[in-house]
Amino acid sequence: MPTPNTSKESVLKKYFGYDTFRPLQSEIIERTIQGHDSLVLMPTGGGKSVCFQVPAMVFEGITVVISPLIALMKDQVEALLANGIPAAFINSSLSGDEMSAIERKARNGELKIIYISPEKLISQNYIEFIKQLKVSLFAIDEAHCVSTWGHDFRPEYTKLSILKQTFPAVPLIALTATADRATRKDIMNQLGVSHAKVFISSFDRPNLSLSVAPGRNRLKIISDFIKKRKNQTGIIYCLSRKNTEDLADSLRREGINAKYYHAKMDAEDRNRIQNEFIKDKIQVIVATIAFGMGIDKSNVRWVIHYSLPSNIESFYQEIGRAGRDGMRADTLLFYSYNDIMIRHDMIQNSELPLLMKEVQQAKLDRMKQYAEAEICRRRILLSYFNEAVEKDCGNCDICQNPPLKIDATIIAQKALSAITRTNEKVAMGMLIDILRGSNNKKIIDHRYHELKTFGVGKDLKIDEWADYIQQMLNSGVMDIAYEDAHTFKLNNTSNAVLHDGKKVNLVRYESYDAKKTRKEEAAPKEKTKKEIVRDALFERLRALRKDIADKKDIPAFVVFSDATLADMAQRRPINKSQMMDVSGIGEQKMQQYGNVFIDEIVLFLRENNQTGNKIASKGLTYLETFDLYQKGFSPAEIAQTRNLSETTIFSHLATLFEEGKKIDLYQYITKAEVQTILQAAESINTKKGDAIKPLYDAMDEQYEYYKIRLALTLGNR
Repeated sequence: MPTPNTSKESVLKKYFGYDTFRPLQSEIIERTIQGHDSLVLMPTGGGKSVCFQVPAMVFEGITVVISPLIALMKDQVEALLANGIPAAFINSSLSGDEMSAIERKARNGELKIIYISPEKLISQNYIEFIKQLKVSLFAIDEAHCVSTWGHDFRPEYTKLSILKQTFPAVPLIALTATADRATRKDIMNQLGVSHAKVFISSFDRPNLSLSVAPGRNRLKIISDFIKKRKNQTGIIYCLSRKNTEDLADSLRREGINAKYYHAKMDAEDRNRIQNEFIKDKIQVIVATIAFGMGIDKSNVRWVIHYSLPSNIESFYQEIGRAGRDGMRADTLLFYSYNDIMIRHDMIQNSELPLLMKEVQQAKLDRMKQYAEAEICRRRILLSYFNEAVEKDCGNCDICQNPPLKIDATIIAQKALSAITRTNEKVAMGMLIDILRGSNNKKIIDHRYHELKTFGVGKDLKIDEWADYIQQMLNSGVMDIAYEDAHTFKLNNTSNAVLHDGKKVNLVRYESYDAKKTRKEEAAPKEKTKKEIVRDALFERLRALRKDIADKKDIPAFVVFSDATLADMAQRRPINKSQMMDVSGIGEQKMQQYGNVFIDEIVLFLRENNQTGNKIASKGLTYLETFDLYQKGFSPAEIAQTRNLSETTIFSHLATLFEEGKKIDLYQYITKAEVQTILQAAESINTKKGDAIKPLYDAMDEQYEYYKIRLALTLGNR
């Protein structure tokens, strides 16, 4: 069993800049450090990597990470190096000389983490090289790839059982974002860790907003959506390669910096576009599902599904690529009746065995349930992963715009009557044309214009009819015959509605634009001054980050994540100790970038103060006092210049002293006075930060407030 050489908490702070672990991380890491095997299910962006990267730095040896995609390895290694962790990767993208150099470093103990592709591991008996290393831990990322039950099966993963066979004493941690019960069992059996402890993190990603829009006018909705998020990068997922190319072209014509990505492109083009996106040189990627699994970009701010995914696992993994830094991110799914038809036909026309077809159809039905939800979408999503939620999320379109039910009996009767009069031979498009009285050629050819129900639904728009018919299907008011060109059929409920007075209640149709407008009107429009300043500073820091990243030719989020910048903009640190309190700043990041960002914050505060914008920043007022102190001004002169009390100036000097500035407080108080005051403070148990008046009274008011403040500050040193 590998030997730990430091604590997990100190590693987390030193290398990653965090004070506390996320839920389950500490328990998972502790089990790994103790030498046990684990299977970890954690949502994308939930902090899976930390579960093996922290143990890697706790152990003395090297951690071997099996990762399926080259791009993911490259990004993670860049991020680790930026945090001061010696890491490298080995895969087919390297030359022979590059690979030899990395192998030499690994053998010499110069690396703490090495990423290897599964193809490389199982080729040319590469396991012999691994035997030469002092391996402390094996980590298998994207572990669902080992299972034929999973949604992304990779045959080479099935050979990874060789790791446990060859290194039975080395702990193994398998990690995945999505795996149902069957997949979890398969992963453990295939990897030879059937007794591993399974850790299932909450699948809730509360920072992701969830919305669904009808399938019409997709381009306009997408264009408006992106233009409101000018500085934010995002991904749009499409079903086909042609969709990606057409949509990317359309967005470019709208002035949006968009590129497409799919599996049929040259590998060189794919890598170039992926790198440009990671480095924020492209705002929008329009992609098939081939894109994203190899992306470790924490600041993707939104994900749109142009087409309906085939299952909730895929959908959840894809939306999980947004907001991995924990900050707010938006997701939007387009959904139409036609999407379901396409997906259904793809399943039925596939060469899958009947059992697998049934499984795929059941998964599609759950995806459909999510898209057509009338209750909190997050509850539906989490229930799929067997996670019960007692409260609505408040961050989905259903929670923000609760649906309103209407009596739609007459609407239903019109539709059902038209189906009856066409002998149940029409599908969605034709039914709507009949109801709305369209005189197109097919209507005339079938003589549907002679039906009594022709034109009885002119009062409703096409979108409204499509929505209501879809709801009628969902609620069982009528059936659909997939095997008969998706035509509509009547059932017992249909007959009850037509002949027995059965009522039909449906959700009132509301266009996506109308919902959006109502939501915007309900939201507060004006930001506070503090929020305006904070956001302005965030943009300044983001621009600085991009400048640094471009010069170093690394992704911007490798410098600092959006979440770290947001915390920085909120706190406005002006010295090292304050900067080290910012979430996500460890020792290496502080050393590399801390002072540059401190200088930018100070400059921003000065500029805003000079232009008359009053900023509630203690940092700035202390700095002004410090500037005058350095110029030789006495406390009385500083107070007069700044129109403040002398007591306030002494308080500033004490604070500056505490923060490490070169301030000689003994100019203003003798050592004997300090000793007397500290003895009195001890006698009445006064500590730094307590109110000064009780101590002032206890000493019969013989020392001024400022001397008591200075003495307590010096005594705390």
